[in-house]
Amino acid sequence: MAELSNLTNDIPIFVCTMAFPGISCRLHIFEPRYRLMMRRCLETGTKTFGMCIYDRGKIFADYGCMLKIEESENLPDGRSLVNTVGGRRFKVLRRGDRDGYNTADVEYLEDKQVDGIQLTDLCILHSRVYEQARNWFDHLPSILQGQIHSQHGPIPDQEENVQASPDGPQWCWWVLAVLPMEPGLQMMLLSSTSLHHRLMHLQRVLHYLVQNQIL
Repeated sequence: MAELSNLTNDIPIFVCTMAFPGISCRLHIFEPRYRLMMRRCLETGTKTFGMCIYDRGKIFADYGCMLKIEESENLPDGRSLVNTVGGRRFKVLRRGDRDGYNTADVEYLEDKQVDGIQLTDLCILHSRVYEQARNWFDHLPSILQGQIHSQHGPIPDQEENVQASPDGPQWCWWVLAVLPMEPGLQMMLLSSTSLHHRLMHLQRVLHYLVQNQIL
């Protein structure tokens, strides 16, 4: 099967929602084309596919995130409930289709590494925005905290090495997943290869939410 060829060419694309590295994404599979996609991903053993949001002019967006199937529950009527977790970010190089669902050739994104004074400044900003995010979450109503925890789990710990992962710290993606943000802004930050750029935007959004008491 083509799904086994590699994880950059002709990968299955699920067109639905934003997904982020290391963050859980629960899916309700009911369309026949996506039932076929899920079955093939499970049968071939890859358990992996790409997730992109819809783009009116291109069918799906230029950037997305790989998802790994962790658990799948088949329902009597053919639908399924699938628990996945985000993997690498990617840029779409070529669009295609197979048996009703979309496919793509992709290249994976990696954050640009910095050193010296830039790394020092990045670590300071990293710690500052992490504390800002924790403070924002801690002041949410308990019922809203419970809903976020149920859907996305607790906020990940702050990493000591901010450049250890090619996708950057996982907690940033957790915050990006739970903040009330427009998909366009989420997409811009998903596609960015600058951790400093993402942290600065998160800092501004968190400051705005706190100042305006937006939950």
